[in-house]
Amino acid sequence: MTVPTGTTVTTVTTDLTGSCLIGGAAVRGTHGEVSGVNPVTGETLAPSYGLVGIDEVDHAAELAWTAFASYRKTSPAARAAFLETIADNIAALGSALTDRVIAETGLPLPRVLGETGRTVGQLRLFAAVLREGNFHGARIDAAQPDRTPLPRPDIRLQSIALGPVAVFGASNFPLAFSVAGGDTASALAAGCPVIVKAHSAHPGTSELIGGAIRAAVVHHDLPEGVFSLLYGSGAVVGTALVTHPRIKAVGFTGSRGGGLALVTAAANRPEPIPVYAEMSSINPVFVLPGALAHNAAGLGEQWVASVVTGTGQLCTSPGLVFVPEGPAGQAFTAAATAAVQKLSATPMLTAGIRDAFDRGATRFREHAGVRNLTDRVSDSALVVGAAPQLFATDAAIFLADPALQEEVFGPASLVVTVRDTAQMVQILAGLEGQLTVTLHTDADEPGCAELLDAAELRAGRVLFNGWPTGVEVVSAMVHGGPFPATSNAQGTSVGTLAIDRFLRPVSYQNVPAALLSEALQDDNPLGIVRQHNGQFARE
Repeated sequence: MTVPTGTTVTTVTTDLTGSCLIGGAAVRGTHGEVSGVNPVTGETLAPSYGLVGIDEVDHAAELAWTAFASYRKTSPAARAAFLETIADNIAALGSALTDRVIAETGLPLPRVLGETGRTVGQLRLFAAVLREGNFHGARIDAAQPDRTPLPRPDIRLQSIALGPVAVFGASNFPLAFSVAGGDTASALAAGCPVIVKAHSAHPGTSELIGGAIRAAVVHHDLPEGVFSLLYGSGAVVGTALVTHPRIKAVGFTGSRGGGLALVTAAANRPEPIPVYAEMSSINPVFVLPGALAHNAAGLGEQWVASVVTGTGQLCTSPGLVFVPEGPAGQAFTAAATAAVQKLSATPMLTAGIRDAFDRGATRFREHAGVRNLTDRVSDSALVVGAAPQLFATDAAIFLADPALQEEVFGPASLVVTVRDTAQMVQILAGLEGQLTVTLHTDADEPGCAELLDAAELRAGRVLFNGWPTGVEVVSAMVHGGPFPATSNAQGTSVGTLAIDRFLRPVSYQNVPAALLSEALQDDNPLGIVRQHNGQFARE
């Protein structure tokens, strides 16, 4: 990847050591070890990574807490420059990074390059957020000393950083949702030090990115505890992080079981903290009669293309599609089945993910009310691979068995035939919370407005005439949703609103002018938009 002209790249090593980064120190854990494994060849990749224990978690957390005192007071411009240096350092890793990602994940080069670009872009996006300044949430209600019967005091508000944040790397996005992913970028932007628990499936990738962040910390002369990277078991290191009194929030992307364990641990602390866990979503698609009438076969083929993107290992992979019964619905299903039969198996990220996928697909195959459309099983030509699989049932069977709503993480999806659009509305209203709901429909088609009403209560993002795979990193994006899609539907892990998860509002009443932060000073030295006596203005 080319580094943009005029950027500053600090010295970043591409040598892998197998060590954690605890503040400024490289530490080799002594509580076991883990190695990356190539899912295509089965090769164990050097080096091995030493796993840390509770003592190392405590040290990293104390360093983060010490760093927080000064890091939260750094100017938005200084934090923006820090994020941009991280982005430049990651871009400068070039083929050393892409080669390692491919070796550890089996992902194709275009996907890895795209995800690298997204990771770098997220960091630069949050740098722009810091310079623009709306994240402060600054409000000023000036004093009214002559108000009767009582005078009004001067009251001002801004959002401040929560404190050190624990981030858990995701298996399916080794870059964009991992060490320097959206959780880390938004937390660092907010003024929060970050401790990342690396995912064991891509330890070398994690070390390379961790080194890029560490080099930026040194370059900007920031406290060493602003960033740490740990390798360790979820049961030990994960629990120790979430329950450590210095940690004030958690970002997680992974399974429902893993996310709920963290939520429970955080809630049972003497001081409960928020856990922003993205967990489980089947991203239902509803194809209405008008859309089918125009392009049943084409929609069936497009749906399959979305299902198999990334070997189905995306948070937004469509695991359910609802189509009207009758000839048009049959044409959709036939086209989808034909499209799948042309596809070969592709690598999955880990053996554990592949095994879980096989169990889920087997559950569908053995269900008395479900038809197997493809009769495919995992391809033994790949060490860790999976072939796409499609299944079909009808609305009555689907409604009678909640287990058919369970996520099968991988290239599998279920077609459900329904009586009419009214039954679609009924089904959607009863589904669990989702990251996305997709509607394919003609404009002004009967029932469309009712489906939209139901969809916005069930998902964080509602799509019309598209496919849910592919998440734009823009200000208007929401990547979140009602439980169990996420543990907190009020946040998003993608887009500029992600920074709000790691901030909290504070009011300042009659604070002397000399003690006010720049965001709240009368002359507005930051030049940001503020709400002043109820009116938004840049003054």
